Amino acid sequence: MRHNDRAASAPWIRTRLRTAPGAATALAVLVLVTAFLAAAFPRAVDAYETKGLRHDILTADAGRSTLEVARPQPGLELPQAQRDAEARSPELARIGSGLLKALPAPLRADTSSVAYGVRTSKPAVANEPWLARPEAVPPQLTYVAQTGLKEHATLASGAWPTTPQEVTSDSREVQGAVTEETAAELKVKVGATITLLTAAQDPITVTITGIVAPRDPQGSYWSADPLLRTPSLIVDPTSPFPVHYWTGTVLLAEDTGPALLSTAAEPVLFWRIPPDPAGLTGPDDARLTSVIASLESGPGLLKVREIAGDTAVFATGLGHIVEANARMRDAISPVIAVAALGIGSVAAVVLLMTGALIAGRRKAELALMRSRGGSLRGIGGRLLAETAVTVLPASALGLLLATLAVGEARWWPGALAAAGVGLLVCVALPLRTTLQHIRPTLHGAREDMVSARPSRRRTVAELTLLVLAVGAVAALRRRGTSAEGGTDLLVSAAPVLVALIAALVLVRLYPLPLRLATRPVARLRGAIGFLSLARAGRSSAGGALPLLALLLALATAAFGGSVIAGIGDARDDAALASVGADARISGASERTTLPDELVRTVRDLDGVRGAAPVRVEYSVNMPESVAGDGGADGDDAGTSTGTGSGGSADDAKVAALVGIDPASYAELARATGLPAFPAARLKATGSSAPLPEGAEAGPDRVLPAIASPAVAARLGKEPRAIETLSGDFEVQIVGTVPRVASVSPTDFLVVNSAALEQKAPTTLLLTGAPDPGKLRAAVEGSGKEYAVQLRSEERARYVNTPMQAGAERIYLAAVAAGAGYALLAVLLSLLQTAPERKTLLARLRTMGLTTGQGRKLLAFEATPQALLAAGGGLFTGWATIALLSPGIDLVPLALAGVAGSDTSPVLLRTDLWSLALPAAGVVALAAAVAGVQAWWASRRGSITELRAGDSR
Repeated sequence: MRHNDRAASAPWIRTRLRTAPGAATALAVLVLVTAFLAAAFPRAVDAYETKGLRHDILTADAGRSTLEVARPQPGLELPQAQRDAEARSPELARIGSGLLKALPAPLRADTSSVAYGVRTSKPAVANEPWLARPEAVPPQLTYVAQTGLKEHATLASGAWPTTPQEVTSDSREVQGAVTEETAAELKVKVGATITLLTAAQDPITVTITGIVAPRDPQGSYWSADPLLRTPSLIVDPTSPFPVHYWTGTVLLAEDTGPALLSTAAEPVLFWRIPPDPAGLTGPDDARLTSVIASLESGPGLLKVREIAGDTAVFATGLGHIVEANARMRDAISPVIAVAALGIGSVAAVVLLMTGALIAGRRKAELALMRSRGGSLRGIGGRLLAETAVTVLPASALGLLLATLAVGEARWWPGALAAAGVGLLVCVALPLRTTLQHIRPTLHGAREDMVSARPSRRRTVAELTLLVLAVGAVAALRRRGTSAEGGTDLLVSAAPVLVALIAALVLVRLYPLPLRLATRPVARLRGAIGFLSLARAGRSSAGGALPLLALLLALATAAFGGSVIAGIGDARDDAALASVGADARISGASERTTLPDELVRTVRDLDGVRGAAPVRVEYSVNMPESVAGDGGADGDDAGTSTGTGSGGSADDAKVAALVGIDPASYAELARATGLPAFPAARLKATGSSAPLPEGAEAGPDRVLPAIASPAVAARLGKEPRAIETLSGDFEVQIVGTVPRVASVSPTDFLVVNSAALEQKAPTTLLLTGAPDPGKLRAAVEGSGKEYAVQLRSEERARYVNTPMQAGAERIYLAAVAAGAGYALLAVLLSLLQTAPERKTLLARLRTMGLTTGQGRKLLAFEATPQALLAAGGGLFTGWATIALLSPGIDLVPLALAGVAGSDTSPVLLRTDLWSLALPAAGVVALAAAVAGVQAWWASRRGSITELRAGDSR
């Protein structure tokens, strides 16, 4: 009997899944996507931080990143044999092997490029007459006996340097080699000899047996000390006049180190260990900084001295590289946290909405179970098991997909995030469902939002959230997103709190416009308008949860879109400030002028829309500041708007003189989006009329000038005399502009080039899209002293950092996810009332309602809620950006890490597309879903919807 009873009772979970496979599948897909996003986010952050750290170490100059252990030559009190043995390869290799083993984790060495040996730390003068002497000063050479020369170079000519017999401190003949660059610049040939003097002034003859070519010139072997590869022409610091001489390095045979011990060039034993960043991860930066500090001046240094000697020192610039990477990460992380909290909040609300939808659909079923004696614990346990069977595998699959999609990251943050999604759904859905059945409810009780009065608890909770939101926004505006000790979650949650407050306010205000609109509509003919407004007011789809999801999603999408737009605008502005136009042609020096033929040739190229020749002269001394004169006033200031190019008048002691053709430059300013330029104020008339060819200008000529605000404040309104290479004249300020295209943001003075004695342009600014190859070919035809800069190439420099690119991709994903969750929230809110809508149409069709009228009814009913969500989302997104923009600086995301970039603050700006597109999508989807529901309901008969005993 018992066996038959067990066979007759079907398992609950299997029965439920077979009964509603569509709902279970939809829930699993939603959990899968959410778990994937939740697990992918921390993994993506780990991935771009890891790539950023490795990128910074790999691309840094080898002289900064290499770990170097060095100690002076062995003491003179030691026996000569012992001193020579310590400078030979076996002993150096033993110490090097010990240093490699002693490197603490996570620091690891690139063993393929490790080098050690003996080098002279003080350059020695080479008096051979055949060596290059650019200004009659002999070169100064350093000598190094370093291991691995054959492995890291190829023999270009001659033979490898060797040691035919054992080299000691008494040896006076050794062999060496130089690189191709050193040989070319210093005029070294195979077979040449160079004399190196000992401390006793005895000559050591160094025979150059070969010329070598580096296999990897940028590798650490050759770049840790660039003089190994490339000689340098430097200024003699001891000469009262600027005198230059060559300095370079001679590469001795590997075991020639003992011979250097007898010289007075201060020989040093060294071990160069390049780091291997392949095994480093982003979270390793703190340990790496601590380890490097210990090696420089801590317990690690004591360990190094145990191996290499008591006088050994450790030096590296790797710590500064890691610290710079950590500063960029700390600057980017708070901005990323804003996107993470926004999308996380939206996802949580959408999951809660899904639980509410399922609970609403099963309310009658669970009420029946409760009335037949089912306990809350038993019902909740069955719902938990039923939910877990669907949700937990979906969460695990989402974690697996995130792991496959974003590799090389810590597993536990993603696992915790995916587990959190599964736990939220498994707990929230059964809890919400069972809590509805604690007390018996009246059958068919209405949930009319218009008549519902908020409780005191709800009012207190809303006021608490309001206080938190105000505090978060105030803190963010005052001190930005950064915080000591990490990311301030309250500040990063400011957009979420603003959207939450907006949702609560809109829910409270929502009934008022409905009541006002219902009264005039009730007087019209037809019941469609009145019914739609009346039902919209008491529909559960207009509750706080769906509206909160929509506002959060729209605000997050708008915020993310504004971040992306701000990054793009900042990079465009920085590229424009650096180049000045779409393309720029200039000479190697500021005195190099452009020939007229070059200007005509470039102007006629395909794709060139405009060309503006400009004469730029830097470092022009300005007259003394005029006391009490503020320069051009507001009426005479032209386009003086915003902050100018510099500080006060006292700071503008030196400025750049810019001679332009007013008409062509004004057209260029309009084409590139620069501030409007008042070209009419620079007309060359009267005393500033153009000079005849060969004529000299008198110092009393007065030229109208447009200046930066600081220069205008220094010169005042009266004519002031200045001396330039383009002529001596007086200038009178007639207007100001905050920036000009020909120079980077600095102090400047713009005049009409036609009024100058020297009119030849030094720079040509181009607008349009000329072919880069043809443009460079045309310029190279006029000589190699001219350079071409393209705005597009300069713009591309700002997107090569893995940390910046990774953070930007996260914000793009945030925009897409925000828009997707917004549309999903609309769909869920409409699906929650779908059965009620179908029943309504069935009843109204029995009263004579046509199919077209039914479609209008559902469309009109969904319109107020969709418009409320779209309008609220637009306002919330705009308000969030307006409130938070003063506290968010996008420089770390846009420009950090690029040498020469403008580092002025980059603030958020409202991106209309990010605001409008998701909001329009909400309205369109609401209308589409309402239309589909009406069409589907019209295909089914009224009998199907209106069954006997149906509570609907």
